[in-house]
Amino acid sequence: MSRAIVQTGPRAIEMREYPLPQIGDDDALLKLEGCGICGSDWSQYVGESEGYIRYPIVPGHEPVGIIAEIGSKAAKRWGVKEGDRVVVDPAIPCGYCRNCLHGDYNVCNGRDHIPYLGHVPAGVGGTALWGGYADYMYLDPHSLVHKISSTIPAELASLYNPLGSGISWAVERPGTSMGDTLVILGCGQRGLCSVIAAKNVGVSCIIITGLKRDAAKLALAKEFGADHIIIADETDPVEEVRKILPKGADVVVDTTPNYSKSINHAVAMVAPNGTIGLAGTHGSDLVSGLKSDLIVRNNLKIIGMAAVPYRTTEIAVQLIESRRFPLEKMHTHTIPLERTEYALQLLAGKIPGESAIHIMIEP
Repeated sequence: MSRAIVQTGPRAIEMREYPLPQIGDDDALLKLEGCGICGSDWSQYVGESEGYIRYPIVPGHEPVGIIAEIGSKAAKRWGVKEGDRVVVDPAIPCGYCRNCLHGDYNVCNGRDHIPYLGHVPAGVGGTALWGGYADYMYLDPHSLVHKISSTIPAELASLYNPLGSGISWAVERPGTSMGDTLVILGCGQRGLCSVIAAKNVGVSCIIITGLKRDAAKLALAKEFGADHIIIADETDPVEEVRKILPKGADVVVDTTPNYSKSINHAVAMVAPNGTIGLAGTHGSDLVSGLKSDLIVRNNLKIIGMAAVPYRTTEIAVQLIESRRFPLEKMHTHTIPLERTEYALQLLAGKIPGESAIHIMIEP
């Protein structure tokens, strides 16, 4: 049997037990060591995913664990064996739809449910164990599995998805290269990992924004390589960026959640012919006051950025294993499975007097 946190509706989670699934030649069973939490987990918890999620579900899409049982075909496909430590991409693509065949598996539309860990309804494939908030997790034949060194602490290994996001959002998707200038809006996990990714490729000037309450995160951003920090609730972030970069930034990456004015800021900060990457989701907070003429006149490129490609996760794993950056300073809390609701509230800043950067749920 496996314990699992089950979401039955908005702000409704409970602990249940489920039998372990039968494993055949093509799939596997993961004994979880932990699962990272990101901002989208909070959004899912409060019901912002309502309308495209079918309850009940086991949340959690940033798992790290040990292969407990694996079929022969799956072992050959993934290059792993029982006892190996792995991390798993959130996406579970079908492999056959047009998007998957083009390599765009992050927008797979070949399944009748959302093809992501933590979003698959209980009962699909005969199991409920489709998420990382549990003792065990089922690995579908289409899972995207990455081996990671067993010498890396689980808390550090669980940073693979935030770091992969930083590499994808700050560098790969916008095409940022050595000598470019970059503004990162937001200093959460993925904003900080964007600093790391940018520093790693030789970006010449890295600016990151945050709020007064984010002092610890911004100090860490400086340690990771940010050249300038801007306190967005004490000053005008656009004016401050223009003081540092009068012509604007080559690239602006928006990681801020639920604050649509950041898109207006990005348009005002970026240089002509520059690129804006939108990664923070804003839910029902609609953009208003956008000066679209600036987008046209300045020949700006705006791209949406979701999920992390397989190869980028491989790079993130390699960077974690290199220990080149003190990533352990991002991890602030390891919280037991039975206190998952508290962990979600803590990450969202809902616990008075407490704050967190990265949290791992531990069975």
